[in-house]
Amino acid sequence: MERTTRQKTAIQAAIESAQRPLSAQEILEQASLQVTQLGIATVYRNLKSLVLEEKVHVVTLPGENPRYESNTAANHHHHHFQCTTCQRVFDVHDCPGDLKRMAPQGFVVERHELTLYGRCADCNAAASAKVSVAAAKATPAPHACASHHDPA
Repeated sequence: MERTTRQKTAIQAAIESAQRPLSAQEILEQASLQVTQLGIATVYRNLKSLVLEEKVHVVTLPGENPRYESNTAANHHHHHFQCTTCQRVFDVHDCPGDLKRMAPQGFVVERHELTLYGRCADCNAAASAKVSVAAAKATPAPHACASHHDPA
C-alpha cells in the first residue's frame, strides 16, 4: 500500500470536489491551489496510483485524452456530455434505457456508453451574448433627418 502524500491528497480532493470528469491538466490546475510547485508528472504518477487503488475511475471518450472521476460517481450508471467549445466533460444522469433493441438480430448487448456533444451552459450563454451584441451592432439606427424623402 502506498503512502498518502500532500500531493496525492490534493489530487484526490480536486477530483472529488469537481463533481465531473477532469483532465490531468484540470486536476493540476485545481490541486496546485493547495500544493504549489505541483508538476504534471506528479499528477500522472498519483492518478495511476489512485486508479490502482480504485479510488478514481478513468473516463475515456473517443479521440480524447483520459479524464478522471471519483469512484463514487463511477459506481452509478451514467453517461457524459462534452462541450465542443471549452472541451469540459460533465456527467449526464439520465439514460435512454434498454438499448438491446438497437442491436442487430441475434446480438447480445452487454453494456453501453453514451456521450452527448454540444455547448455547456456557460459556453451557450457566452455564445448567445455574442449574438445579441452582434445583432445590436448590425441594426441600423433610425435616420435622424425628418426632411429625408425617398422618391417612389
